[in-house]
Amino acid sequence: MEKLTMNEKKISTSTIAMIALMTAVTCILGPLSVPIGPVPISLTNLAIYFTVILLGWKKGTVSYVIYLLIGLVGVPVFSSFSAGGYLIGFIFLAMISGWFIEKFPGKRVMYFVGMVLGTAVCYALGTAWLAYEAEMTFQAALMAGVIPFIIGDIAKMIVAIIVAPMIKNPLVKAGYIK
Repeated sequence: MEKLTMNEKKISTSTIAMIALMTAVTCILGPLSVPIGPVPISLTNLAIYFTVILLGWKKGTVSYVIYLLIGLVGVPVFSSFSAGGYLIGFIFLAMISGWFIEKFPGKRVMYFVGMVLGTAVCYALGTAWLAYEAEMTFQAALMAGVIPFIIGDIAKMIVAIIVAPMIKNPLVKAGYIK
């Protein structure tokens, strides 16, 4: 495969393609949402969970940051086609959950721990932003922006932990990812 040089590290064409593919998946799933208040139910975090299982924390985070930049330049890829404080928190979600996935390969319980910790950081940053932007107390923002989402986010984690490895194994065998 053709190699591209970037900061003295080589990135294969298939790696670039996989990052782009997962960015596209996030762009497709991100806008899908169900409005339930000031923060909609979104599939963005599900896309991130899948991405970091497939690509690891560095490439998964790069994929998400590309998605974020696409949205920031005006392409309507964000949940409900708008931006919010949780978007920055998703960077930490990708980094933390992806780190656990790489550090503990095949250990689904540790995948879950990493996803919970990453999601907690995302919740904290998003809740602080929501409280500031909506002029709410932190507690009110927590009730609006976190509590209604916990069960659904846990379900998304479980789906990603079960399904993503089924997708990853054939991709590894085909040589598309490591």
